[in-house]
Amino acid sequence: MLYPILQQFLPAIKSLNTKKPLTKNDLLNESFLLNNDGDIKIYYAPHNEYINKEAKIIIVGITPGWHQMKTAFEQFVKDLSSNNSIEASLIQAKISAGFAGSMRTNLVDMLDQCYIPEALHIQNSSSLFGENRQLIHTTSVIKYPVFFKEKNYTGFQPPIDRSPLLRDYPYKVFPKELAQISPTALVIPLGRTVENVIFKLGKERKLPNHTYLIGFPHPSGANGHRIDQFHQQKDYLREKVKIWADRS
Repeated sequence: MLYPILQQFLPAIKSLNTKKPLTKNDLLNESFLLNNDGDIKIYYAPHNEYINKEAKIIIVGITPGWHQMKTAFEQFVKDLSSNNSIEASLIQAKISAGFAGSMRTNLVDMLDQCYIPEALHIQNSSSLFGENRQLIHTTSVIKYPVFFKEKNYTGFQPPIDRSPLLRDYPYKVFPKELAQISPTALVIPLGRTVENVIFKLGKERKLPNHTYLIGFPHPSGANGHRIDQFHQQKDYLREKVKIWADRS
């Protein structure tokens, strides 16, 4: 596979010095800028190129944040430097960066409580980011990192639907990505912003025929209401997972 967007940025990626941790000055610059509109900027990152078409679980965020972006670049350059193929390097970048950091810890805990391991016949949800990584596909409704006034974009300021720059990604690019993945997969939208995209795509009949686990809170530590939200929804989420597992 040629990965045409990657090819555009490959020379700049190969010039990065990863002997020290990458900084925002290294990555949030013109060399990796995809598009911008005033305070909104979209940058390239190498961890959402590879699509796991046989995934059983699809976990969908809003957009990769800085920590994911940094982790993806560092892993990708490391693998390229070890003479791995581009595709193998992209897979490793995705494995390393997918919901990396404390957000992954929170996510794994909620997946466990929803009985995802029982549904998949695995020991625990943390293995989905390790030895059972082939079972999941991680992605975002806006697949590349977005920053608003140099900070991680949260989906609220401005709303996705009100930004001409952003809205093509969730409503045109994202459903095409989902359509490439097995229709028996369970899609887990993280938080209300992603759910709103799912609802709109469903209303417009642009969603593939997956099962969608609506009501799953965003696992970010910045979501102070996530624990209460999760406990309110937990019984429903468990039942939905069980129904999906019985059908799969």
